[in-house]
Amino acid sequence: MSSLIDSVNPWLVAVVLNTILLGLAWIAPKKLLTPAGLFHAWFLSILIWVTLGWQGYAVVMFYFLVGSGVTRIGMAQKEAEGIAEKRSGARGPENVWGSALTGALCALGVGMINSGFIVPSPQFLIPNPQSLLLLAYVASFSTKLADTTASEVGKAYGKSTFLITTLQPVPRGTEGAVSLEGTLAGIVASVAIAFVGWGVGLIDLLGVAWCVLAAFIATNLESVIGATLQSKYTWLTNEVVNIFNTLIGAIAAVLLAWTWISFIK
Repeated sequence: MSSLIDSVNPWLVAVVLNTILLGLAWIAPKKLLTPAGLFHAWFLSILIWVTLGWQGYAVVMFYFLVGSGVTRIGMAQKEAEGIAEKRSGARGPENVWGSALTGALCALGVGMINSGFIVPSPQFLIPNPQSLLLLAYVASFSTKLADTTASEVGKAYGKSTFLITTLQPVPRGTEGAVSLEGTLAGIVASVAIAFVGWGVGLIDLLGVAWCVLAAFIATNLESVIGATLQSKYTWLTNEVVNIFNTLIGAIAAVLLAWTWISFIK
């Protein structure tokens, strides 16, 4: 089946598939995306399919579906407490790119190398830059799903929430707050999507470990940013913080892999 898909023009497959999905999402009673969010997700999905094929598409779709699902956990309770995501969790363009900009850039990098638009020199320090970009791609979504799951599960089920910088008890939904329940759920989510990346052949089993570890590091650093900087700068919105979060996760995974490769040589 995959060989048949690969033999068809990827642009044609991407446009047709995502136009059909956009139409279904448009008429669905439960809106996971705003109208503008649908268009941006359509563009993003085409980019991912064309550069990384169905394998990369599987990862981003897993993130979107699971992330949308956990956002709706305990929605009534979170809305009553004023800590729910706006628009009942429906994603707009800012949410699409806040979550996926890092991954999209990684995918674009792989596509440019595979197409010959960028040709790494023989003296390049990384023997296979595509593999590290693929690792960064999976790690970015592993990080974002861990962050989303930790936040939403923590707001719904966290019995005790603490500010990450001081460990002082704070109300659920406070920027920079963490909980045991949310943290464990985030780790499980990062493991799940990393194994999706491994299952479709984007990363190896060691890459799964790097993604999970990088997601844990980045998610906690994101909480530090939320606790210390976000309230001080108006431009540091949740979406901007999400970009930093996924970028940190992608870079951390690459550094972990590169360090390991250097160590075993």
